[in-house]
Amino acid sequence: MNQLPEAPETSELASFIRVVDSRSLTRAAAELQLPRATVSRRLMRLEAKLGVRLLRRTTRSIALTDAGARFVSHARSALEAVSLAENAIRLEPGGAPKGPVRVSVPHGLGREFHHFIADFAARHPDVQVQVLVTSDLVDLVKDNFDVALRASSVDTPGVVTRRVAHDLRVAVASPAWLKANGTPRTRADLRRHRCLVNFTADRLPASAWPTLDGGRVHVNGAFVSNDLPLLRAAALEGLGIALMPVVLVRDDLEAGRLVRVLPNVVGADARVLVAWPDREFTPAGAKAFLDELLAWFPKFVGDVVPGKSCREPL
Repeated sequence: MNQLPEAPETSELASFIRVVDSRSLTRAAAELQLPRATVSRRLMRLEAKLGVRLLRRTTRSIALTDAGARFVSHARSALEAVSLAENAIRLEPGGAPKGPVRVSVPHGLGREFHHFIADFAARHPDVQVQVLVTSDLVDLVKDNFDVALRASSVDTPGVVTRRVAHDLRVAVASPAWLKANGTPRTRADLRRHRCLVNFTADRLPASAWPTLDGGRVHVNGAFVSNDLPLLRAAALEGLGIALMPVVLVRDDLEAGRLVRVLPNVVGADARVLVAWPDREFTPAGAKAFLDELLAWFPKFVGDVVPGKSCREPL
């Protein structure tokens, strides 16, 4: 049986029309508020699906090919039809967003994020909030997720990412542990302590932690888990030294329940990314959640790490 050709997506049609109207890939990307590379990928995917070249692109100009000139009016009609259908179901008569939003987040975001989720759900009762907490990198398109929080950037076709903030990873221990075992003063001292470590990408216990100068320092992993709240609890119980995100241990540091260890040596600056599928029409519930998350997260992390938050697209 012959397989049907893949149909163009509305995001690809919208990018094509915007490039045609603006006669510039750069201007089209700015108008769409997307990275230029994202718009370029959409055009390449559209031409690949259709099997024809739609645009003649040079360093100075963009023009329609004969096939592009025949296709553009049909693309406008198709996009208008989709827009009418989308608007018919996007909002309830009162204007409230509705429908499901599927979100993937990593472990250890802390109670402030939990409050954000609960507050969003309370203010939008018609939005069905689904939150998967996982250390795995989900495929937003294949697994049908609307939004994901990530600590690293992965160039995935059909996915847009935005850096919303920075966070710090810091070494911490309880005062009781340091009183009983001494406070490390050098990297060599750290090797003599029990450390509470995460798993590596190969699911092996971590044997090194990052240093602020871009290096690594060896650690002895006496307690291993990929659950950051569990590592925090172990540190609070005085089981050893843990490497934790500041967002998760901020209150403990301020209250003195935990103390930073080798603050000028051990640690890493980590990016916080929000990712979502590259599509022109986002369901109302998912769009409301994405908009509020993009506005809230930089303020939250910016309070933790002063001067480190930003919102520019990657």
